[in-house]
Amino acid sequence: MSAQVTMALLDAIQDAFNRQDVDAILGFFADDCEWLMARGPTAPEGRRCVGKQEIGEVLQARFEVITDMRWEEMQHWIVDDTKALSEWVVRGSLPDGGKIDLLGCDLWAFRDGQVVKKDTYWKTIE
Repeated sequence: MSAQVTMALLDAIQDAFNRQDVDAILGFFADDCEWLMARGPTAPEGRRCVGKQEIGEVLQARFEVITDMRWEEMQHWIVDDTKALSEWVVRGSLPDGGKIDLLGCDLWAFRDGQVVKKDTYWKTIE
């Protein structure tokens, strides 16, 4: 029987992101995980990161640049024990003084209660 995907699990993942605790974040991910980022060089998926090491490196680099990055106004929907959706507003300060304030979402895929895929989308403001 697979582990349950619950609101508490999704909240715990969000909390780890808001603490910028890369080790805690990766603790929720399966070894063979992937993250499809909202931006990147490859159509149609943006940037595809595979495995905990690559995802950890990307997160660490991001948190070093955007030191106050937070996901707020979070809402979750659970489809079943393998899929969920989180909608949020991400906020933070850029080194040049600019601000991030974007509506986005993550499409989550789970196996045995661990993240196997995080597919991120956000609005582009022009």
